[in-house]
Amino acid sequence: MPKNDKITAKGMEITVISREKDNDYICLTDLARYKNPREPKDVVSNWMRVYNTIEYLGIWERLHNPDFKGVEFDAFLNQAGSNSFTLSPQHWIETTGAIGIISKSGRGGGTYAHKDIAFKFAAWISVEFELYVIKDYQRLKEDESNRISLEWNLQRTLSKINYRIHTDAIKEEIIPKKLTKSQIAITYASEADLLNVALFGMTAGEWRVKNPDKSGNMRDHATLEQLVVLSNMESINALLIRQGLPQGERLVQLNNTAITQMKSLTANTITKQLK
Repeated sequence: MPKNDKITAKGMEITVISREKDNDYICLTDLARYKNPREPKDVVSNWMRVYNTIEYLGIWERLHNPDFKGVEFDAFLNQAGSNSFTLSPQHWIETTGAIGIISKSGRGGGTYAHKDIAFKFAAWISVEFELYVIKDYQRLKEDESNRISLEWNLQRTLSKINYRIHTDAIKEEIIPKKLTKSQIAITYASEADLLNVALFGMTAGEWRVKNPDKSGNMRDHATLEQLVVLSNMESINALLIRQGLPQGERLVQLNNTAITQMKSLTANTITKQLK
């Protein structure tokens, strides 16, 4: 959305309508006050009588405005420079469909022009004045750029912090807990439930009791990291069974493996997201 800014040149305060994509408009009325504080609009009208001005405005419009009326422009160009030729900004806009100059009424009104055209007008008034206008306009754009950069970095930092808070909460939920002595002492009917207890801290039956509204089973609701660890644990458990380890000992080792691997996987995910 356009917003008004101010620049200063040779003690004159000049309004700038700041838009996106370097498409700013500068108040010609404010610029003209440097030459004639009482009747700035006369300065603008005199500038628009000049042949070179009309030629420049026409070239600018043809480069930027596909709806510019070239036939009407040619008529103005043929008359420009003659003693009888007069042209107001409003008449130029209405006749040619120009977009490089705009006329605003009411509070903060006046004639505005795209910065390319405004710099040309400032140079016609005074080359020295033009340089001061350009210099403070560049200062405005640098301040704007620095502000945007600061806001972007702040948003990025806040995003990182919020993500870390979010992932820490997730870690508290999905990192397996150390099993209690009573859990270790229980003999589990299936090896699948042994893995469930080691990773999720409960059997499939216990999960269904705690989650009556959820469809499927606990593995259907597991995170990608949990499924990766579960796959690894299946291979490790098969090896421990071949080694003849009793179920209680295997449960302790599998639980330790689940904790270590889940910490590693979640930490790696956080690191990638925070870069």
